Amino acid sequence: MKEYKPLILFLLKFLGSYIVMIFLYNLYLEQTLPENKPDSFTIFTSDTTSWVMNTLGYHSQSVINPSNPYCNFYLENQYTTIINEGCNAISVMIIFIAFIVAFSTKITTTIWYVLVGLILLFVMNITRIAIINWIVRYMPEYAKMAHDYLFPAIIYGTIVVLWIVWVKYFVLTKKKNDEQVA
Repeated sequence: MKEYKPLILFLLKFLGSYIVMIFLYNLYLEQTLPENKPDSFTIFTSDTTSWVMNTLGYHSQSVINPSNPYCNFYLENQYTTIINEGCNAISVMIIFIAFIVAFSTKITTTIWYVLVGLILLFVMNITRIAIINWIVRYMPEYAKMAHDYLFPAIIYGTIVVLWIVWVKYFVLTKKKNDEQVA
């Protein structure tokens, strides 16, 4: 049993933190369900994407749909996509955090890495949504492939790279340093 202790500890920390964060996220989402409106982070994600597109010289607009829980996105005065709760990347961020917590090291290092990782994931997600809208507007024949395959691979690939960096440069380095001190 002693040989499985690290695996059991990892699973308990991962599942425990994941379940707590999913529970809290669902409580957050339940606040908007009765109103049938998008949650505030989804609106922020859509608005930020619009700001980025406008900054890059494309006329875009994010409009809260009055009867559905999502934002309608327009690029160059043409409706392109909806941005719903699934587009805000919070579920992906929760998986990222749960893994980092499961392999946590010093609390300050863990918190800083989570914060930097979340910022990077947010930027990647905004970039992903902006490019998807550009593809829908200018190359619609590639939209389904980009949405269903390319961009999930990019966002999940980013998470895997962040996990590898975390384990290689923070977890294993700390473990190696601890062994040298002992």
